[in-house]
Amino acid sequence: MEAGARPAWVVADAVYGADSKLRFFLEARQQPYVVAVSSQQSVWVAFGEQRVKTLAAQLPAEAWQRLPVGAGTKGPRRFEWARVPINHPHDPQRWQRWLLLRRSCHDPEDLAFYLAFGPAGTSLEVLARVAGRRWAVEEAFAQAKGEVGLDEYEVRSWVGWHRHMTLAMAALALLVLTRARLFARPARPGPTMAAFKKKRGLGPAVVAGS
Repeated sequence: MEAGARPAWVVADAVYGADSKLRFFLEARQQPYVVAVSSQQSVWVAFGEQRVKTLAAQLPAEAWQRLPVGAGTKGPRRFEWARVPINHPHDPQRWQRWLLLRRSCHDPEDLAFYLAFGPAGTSLEVLARVAGRRWAVEEAFAQAKGEVGLDEYEVRSWVGWHRHMTLAMAALALLVLTRARLFARPARPGPTMAAFKKKRGLGPAVVAGS
């Protein structure tokens, strides 16, 4: 960030989402995020502190919306999503915090929880789509481990680890770009009848008696 990197959103799993210092660090820099948390996470709503799982149980049926959040192996990933505004110390005209909730379309007990921070007026659809982007990140990590040995390092020093990770990510970026360019080439159209006749010197058909 000090070098000027400015992602649209930061996403993270529950290990990092539970770190309040990380969340405050991002908010101090006005960096939007959607981070996963456990069902035991507590948040402040109005004048009370509640567990996120308790808040989820209190939501009415109409609070949930079924939204697609990206492509899966068997078609679009669809879940039901809801959100609850939660307390924050920032300008409410510009920024907002939410508890974002996701549940299975088939099993209401299958819930996931997120804390989100972003511009006031951000839609539920945007928050859900951002949360879904973490799957693509995890797939990229798995791909990097299998194709360029991202996890094949010996953790002896920060410098050595940093060099290995940087080289692995650069190699993966090269592979991804190469693959994208290969598959992005448009297929050559097959010859048309008109082009075939022109190549053979054949003119248009003449009808007898015309």
